[in-house]
Amino acid sequence: MSLKPEKLPWSTRLTTVLFDLDDTLFDHIATARASLRASAAPLPFFQTVDFEPFYQLYSELLEEYHAQLMAGRYTYDEARRLRFERLLAPYWPDASAADVDDFVRANQLHYPLMRQPVAGALALLQALKPHYCIGIVTNNRTAEQEEKLAFLGMTDLVDALITSEEVGLPKPDPRIFEVALQRLGARPEETVLVGDNWRADVLGALAVGIRPVWVNRLGAARPLAHVAEITSFEPLEDALTVIAPAASGGRRA
Repeated sequence: MSLKPEKLPWSTRLTTVLFDLDDTLFDHIATARASLRASAAPLPFFQTVDFEPFYQLYSELLEEYHAQLMAGRYTYDEARRLRFERLLAPYWPDASAADVDDFVRANQLHYPLMRQPVAGALALLQALKPHYCIGIVTNNRTAEQEEKLAFLGMTDLVDALITSEEVGLPKPDPRIFEVALQRLGARPEETVLVGDNWRADVLGALAVGIRPVWVNRLGAARPLAHVAEITSFEPLEDALTVIAPAASGGRRA
């Protein structure tokens, strides 16, 4: 699979907007930080821990095991158990298997209670919905992502949810984007994809001829200058200018 992007002559007529979900519309970072802090707070070792390196290790392990999960090396339960075991090992070396299991259960309890949208995401979808087809393309389980959309009040704003579980391949594989286009009756040159992951979202979109908008909330360096970048969905008008410029047409009948 080639992921060599080139600047493409996208149509000025936009009909379809695709979004990633986690850390694009749903604020996984804020949710994960709050859940991790709440889960570890009662434990003695946490009283002297610098939270930032603790969270950074968590984030790195999540990326590592999510990739292996997408490759089919582990089940969801196995991947979750292994990453928390490795997270706790440097901080709580004498933790028993039961201790790790308790921590996993605590995090599973806290995480859904602390979910939150990315600021401005709901208003953005509400503004786009009357004019464009809206799809979600996400590397995760269908039921989990459906539940997130319902929690965020976004279900009725989305015309199609396409998941890696359903398609059998994760972003940036072209097939998952092709399924999204087919489901929405869209052409690549009339489509934009808004996402936070440079490889999965930006390079994946470029590889199939979709215009990407990179959600760069953390202020990372932009590898390709011609790719549109957005750091926030607020103010709404500024976000709409980047995602759906005034020169674009309306939604197809």
